[in-house]
Amino acid sequence: MTIIGLVAVVLLILGFFLFRYIDTSFPNVSNQEENLLRLANKIASEASAHHNDNPYFEALSELLETQDSGMKLLERGAISMDEPLFMAGDKMIKLKEVLKPEELEAAFAGETIRKRFSVSMNPWHGGYVYVAMPLYIEGQAEPYSVMIVYQSMQSVEDTQVYVKRLFALVSLMGFLLTTFFAFFLITRITKPLTELKKAADSIIYGQYDKRVPPVSNDEIGELTQTFNLMADRLQGTIKDLNHEKQNLASVLHSMEDAVISFDPEGNIIFINPHGEMMMEDWNGLDWDEQEEDAMAPYKGHIPDPLRQLFNEVVKETKGISSRLHVKNGVWSVVMAPLYSEEQVRGVVAVIRDVTEETRLEKLRTDFVANVSHELRTPLSMLQGYSEALVDDIAASPEERKELAQVIHDESLRMGRLVKDLLDLARMENGHMEMNLREVNIMELIQRVQRKFLVLSKDQGIRLETDLRCHDLVLRSADEDRLEQVLTNLLDNAIRHSSEGSTITLRCDKAEYMKASAVRIQIEDEGEGIPPDALPYIFERFYKADKARTRGAAGGTGLGLAIVKNIVDAHRGTISATSTVGQGTTFSILLPTES
Repeated sequence: MTIIGLVAVVLLILGFFLFRYIDTSFPNVSNQEENLLRLANKIASEASAHHNDNPYFEALSELLETQDSGMKLLERGAISMDEPLFMAGDKMIKLKEVLKPEELEAAFAGETIRKRFSVSMNPWHGGYVYVAMPLYIEGQAEPYSVMIVYQSMQSVEDTQVYVKRLFALVSLMGFLLTTFFAFFLITRITKPLTELKKAADSIIYGQYDKRVPPVSNDEIGELTQTFNLMADRLQGTIKDLNHEKQNLASVLHSMEDAVISFDPEGNIIFINPHGEMMMEDWNGLDWDEQEEDAMAPYKGHIPDPLRQLFNEVVKETKGISSRLHVKNGVWSVVMAPLYSEEQVRGVVAVIRDVTEETRLEKLRTDFVANVSHELRTPLSMLQGYSEALVDDIAASPEERKELAQVIHDESLRMGRLVKDLLDLARMENGHMEMNLREVNIMELIQRVQRKFLVLSKDQGIRLETDLRCHDLVLRSADEDRLEQVLTNLLDNAIRHSSEGSTITLRCDKAEYMKASAVRIQIEDEGEGIPPDALPYIFERFYKADKARTRGAAGGTGLGLAIVKNIVDAHRGTISATSTVGQGTTFSILLPTES
């Protein structure tokens, strides 16, 4: 439309100036009148020499007719106003239509008259120009005749109209050709460009598979091919980036560590699923009032335990590693800055829960310390009493026997400790030897009860049973190992119970992991276990406070750890509930089907 409008404006301006040029430069009425007057003067100057020479004037008239002109001689005295002068198309022009009587008299009086008249029946005809001029005979003062020379203006105007029509026709053809060319450009130029724009818009919205078929071999075709090549490479780049992003996302989602990235203000911009779980756990902790007030402005931002490390990383622009203690958990934190054009644009933190590793490390340290402590006491006694024997300090055979008995007891104690350590090591490594067979629970509990009846009476403790497990049988179990479990639990209950208290053995039917099971409970009325110590009673070398233990000799601290490993080997579970000052209850769940 721009091209069409521009060409139309140019043609209008050019037509305006061309028409003005035609009107001013081509022959017009004024020029024709002057030319006709000169012609009439020329004829009049020759008329005296050809007076009464009719062939001469006839020849002149025929000659003028070839130029769309003519002449008429009017003789004085033989003039009629109805006399015909010439034919204008199909109409005969008479003298009275051209000259008035007074004008004719003026012409015979020697006046030259110049006029223009039109043919009314043809409004498109340009009319005629005529000159009435008197003719003289040499030597006479008055004219003998009046000559009327006329010429049609139709040829002049026809020329102007022809040129104008020709220009109009050429302009119309040029306009039509321009319009056709404009629509040609639409299909050859504008349409490909429109398709390129649509394809570019598609790429903006993420549709990288859009292509434009080339329609020509010109610059637009080259542009189309370049665009398609760019789109191919862009699609390949985006595809590679998406693959890398998916790979990175898969790695981050599969990591057991929490990965969190923050912007410079501490807002979370990325967090993996384990990080979300960690944040939910931290947000669900029962913070004290001071910590809660400190974290209140940072909800949705960096959590309070990480804030100090975050500020250090942003300030020093280098990575920092540390361990955080959040309530009862231990977390290993590695923070590193994220750079963008040598500026810190954020911080990424990798957080790992190392509570179990820390606990195991502490257990290992405590294990070495406890083993050393447990072995040091009997070794010291063995060394001391053996030196006494070597130095012959004992004065009598009874004293020597007493010293030897102490050495014997301590050696037995060391043997039990080493045996328990070896058994526990084999159990934890999965090398426990199991003699599996069918076991009747009720018979097993009654046998263990009979074994401890004498000991319990000596201690003044009542040993009772509440057995509701008749006909309950474990299909695959090690009876000796289960007896060891009950023996250890009853021995602990007796040692931690006071005189006059009661120990009760119970068994009944239960359900464990949607399967049939038997529940065995050993309930005492001893001193109980403090709540803070209850989670650690099944760990190695945990021993109750000796102040609450009846008798001088305590256990090795490995009994409950062995019990738990035996129960686990039978795919069961053991738990304990206790109230300080009221007693403790150990509960064992064993599946009847293995």
